[in-house]
Amino acid sequence: MKKTSISAVLTGILLGLPMAAGAAYPTYPTYQTAAMNGQQMYMPAVNNPAVMGNGGVSYGNVAAAQPTRITGALPRVGSSQTTAGRQYYQPADYDRLADSGLYVGLSVAYTASLMGAMSSDYTGEEDAYTVPGAFQSADFESDTMIPLQVSVGAALNNDVRVDFSYLRYSGLSYPKTVQTADGAGGFVEAQVDGGAITTNTAMLNVYYNIDTFTGYLAGGALRPYIGAGVGISLNTISDYVVYDNTFYSVMDPAYAPAGKLTGISDIYAYHNGGTSEQLAFMLEGGLTTELQGGIKLDFFIRYANLGKVKNSGSIVLSQIEWLGDGAGGEYEAPYDSVFHYTNWYESGRLGMVDAGIRLRLQF
Repeated sequence: MKKTSISAVLTGILLGLPMAAGAAYPTYPTYQTAAMNGQQMYMPAVNNPAVMGNGGVSYGNVAAAQPTRITGALPRVGSSQTTAGRQYYQPADYDRLADSGLYVGLSVAYTASLMGAMSSDYTGEEDAYTVPGAFQSADFESDTMIPLQVSVGAALNNDVRVDFSYLRYSGLSYPKTVQTADGAGGFVEAQVDGGAITTNTAMLNVYYNIDTFTGYLAGGALRPYIGAGVGISLNTISDYVVYDNTFYSVMDPAYAPAGKLTGISDIYAYHNGGTSEQLAFMLEGGLTTELQGGIKLDFFIRYANLGKVKNSGSIVLSQIEWLGDGAGGEYEAPYDSVFHYTNWYESGRLGMVDAGIRLRLQF
C-alpha cells in the first residue's frame, strides 16, 4: 500500500511538471501555439508554417543575435569622412562645454584701438575763428583704457545664450591740442584742458556657439562663438577750455581812430560739456573654455560703436582786446571782453576694438 501511494505521488509530480512549466511560461499576443507530437510550443506568429508528416507543423528556426560586450570609451558621433572633414565632440567633451541655465558674468578688457575724432559743427559761422575749437578733425586721446562689463543671462539651448550687460568706458578725453581757424583760411594750434569722456552702455546681447561648423578645438577644450548686441549708450564729456594765444589783427592801427578795436589775443573758450543718448551696438567673437565649479572663461575680441559724444553747444569766450591810440599805435584794453555762444556744437563718434576675458559663473 505504501509502495502504491509513493508511486502515485511520483507519477503525479512527473505529470504535473510539464503542465506547471507550460502555465508559468509567459504568453504574448504576438506568439501562437502549434501542436507537435501532443506538446504545446510557442512559436513566432510571423513565421511561415511548413506542413510535415504526422500532422505536425514545423516552423523555421530563427536564431536571435546575441549582443557582444564591449568596454572603453564610446566612439565619436558622426563621421569626419562623410561630412567634409567636420569633427564632433565625444559625449564627455560636449557635455563639459555645454551652456545651460542662468549665469552672471564679469569681463575686463584692454582697448587696443580707439577710433573717432572731434569736429565742430559751426565751421561756417560768422566770426567762428574767434571761438577756438576743432575745426579740423582732432583724434581722441586716451590713457590705458580698461573697459568693464557686467552681464546677467541664460542659455536658451546648447548653442544660443542671451544676456543683458552694462559696459563702461573711461580714461578717454578730448584731444590736448586742436587746430582752430585763424580767420584767413588757415589754422593755428590751440591748447585744450579738460574734456574727460565716459560712456555707460546697456545692451541686449545674443551669442551663438559655432563649433557645429568649425569642429572641436584643442580636443574639445575650446568652443568658438560669435555674438552681437544692441542698446543705449550715455556718452558724457566734461567741461573743457580751449586756449589760443595767437594775435589776430582786426584793423591796421595806423588808420584806426582812438579807441577803435585793432586786434584781439589770448582767447579762452569755455566749452560746457554734455551728455547724449546714443544708439550703440557691438560685435564679438571668441573662444570658451571651462574651469572647475561651473566657471567658464570667454576670451574675446569685441568691436563697440557707442555713437557720438557731444557737448551742450554752449561756449563762453573771453579775450583781450587791443585798441588804437589815434597816433598809429595800439594798447591793451583795460577790460576783457566776454561773449556767450549757443548752439555751437562739437562732437565725435566713438568706436573701440577691445581684447579681453570674461568670467561666467553658471548656475
